[in-house]
Amino acid sequence: MALTRKKSIIWLSVIVVSVVAVIFIAKGRNGEQMTSVQVIDAARAGIVETVTATGKIEPRTKVKISADVAAKIMYLGIKEGDWVEKGDLLVRLDQERYVAALEQTEANLRSVKANANLAKENLSKAEIDFKRIESLVSQKLESQAAYDQAWSSVQIEKARYQSALEQVDQAKASVKQTKDNLSKTAIYAPMSGTISTLNKEVGEIALGSQFQEDVIMIVSNLSIMESLVDVDENDIVNVSLGDSAKIEIDAFPGRIFHGIVREVASSASINAAGTTEQKTEFEVKLTIIDSVDELRPGMTASSDIIVETRDSTLCVPIQCVTVRTPEQLAEKGKKGEAGSDSTLKYTADRDGFVPVVFVIEDGRARAVQVETGIQSETHIEILSGISEGDKVVSGSYRAISQTLGNGTVVKVEESESKK
Repeated sequence: MALTRKKSIIWLSVIVVSVVAVIFIAKGRNGEQMTSVQVIDAARAGIVETVTATGKIEPRTKVKISADVAAKIMYLGIKEGDWVEKGDLLVRLDQERYVAALEQTEANLRSVKANANLAKENLSKAEIDFKRIESLVSQKLESQAAYDQAWSSVQIEKARYQSALEQVDQAKASVKQTKDNLSKTAIYAPMSGTISTLNKEVGEIALGSQFQEDVIMIVSNLSIMESLVDVDENDIVNVSLGDSAKIEIDAFPGRIFHGIVREVASSASINAAGTTEQKTEFEVKLTIIDSVDELRPGMTASSDIIVETRDSTLCVPIQCVTVRTPEQLAEKGKKGEAGSDSTLKYTADRDGFVPVVFVIEDGRARAVQVETGIQSETHIEILSGISEGDKVVSGSYRAISQTLGNGTVVKVEESESKK
């Protein structure tokens, strides 16, 4: 029993010594609490800033085929996926009603032409009568009243003849319109391409585009494909015509396609307007420059648009840069110590924050205000504030975002290598 009690005392002593050792290690020689950090050397490297967006694959050129007149589809000589040449007959609609309308307007034209000829003859007769009365009046063989009546008759017949001519013009226009309607019952390919979409079958009714959009089919040029992506309003200012892009298509996992920005929308599309999920985006068209034989309209795509590139610039991992208020930066360190915050000056932005990185000097962390440039998914460019080779704190995230301040005593765990 005495031996067991002696062993217990020995183990208790070991535990106490261990705890004291841990506390001693965790504190500096002056008793200050130490913070464990990881450090990297600020270095120059290449960096690429991208804008990520998602969208669909679409042909650069496509034409929606709709009927201009309403009728039943009587003939449909193609199927989806067929290649057609410009001018090929695609659809023929029921012509019966339009043939009847043409016959009616042509008959009406013949009728108004006959009326115009009759009005012309009546005008000629009234003019002859007027000349005869005019001669008799000059010889004082006819009264002034007869002269006035003959003159009025001429004016009336002139008006009738003019009206008849206008009716002829109207009838001709009606014939032209009905002929045009009849011609629209046959629909021809406006361009050479592939039938990428077919929405109708023989026997269905084509409503006619004057009522609503009723697409019968889509003819597409599949030799030039584009990725139509939606870019957030905060990123669109960085996208320019000619920017290159890397495109990933869900149907081809692991394969990268390359594209170029061809068009940037000048107006936004707003989704879920007036709600908390409102999203403002701009459509960007990326022309795919790789082989597109396998691509099909409607495929889902995600694109990384390269908006800025630096071949060699001073940069650090993104997590190294954090923000503090000037008051937070003044809390750490001891007044009068070399390198303490009493000698540091910071300029806050309009929101009251200072972008900083923490560098290690004499076992302490010092907050250095930095000016940042472009950033990739992992690194951010540093334009001013630190120099190549400076020891910059890269972790932990909690230490960088919350714990560290000017003058904090640190323990460097290990160095991280740059990318």
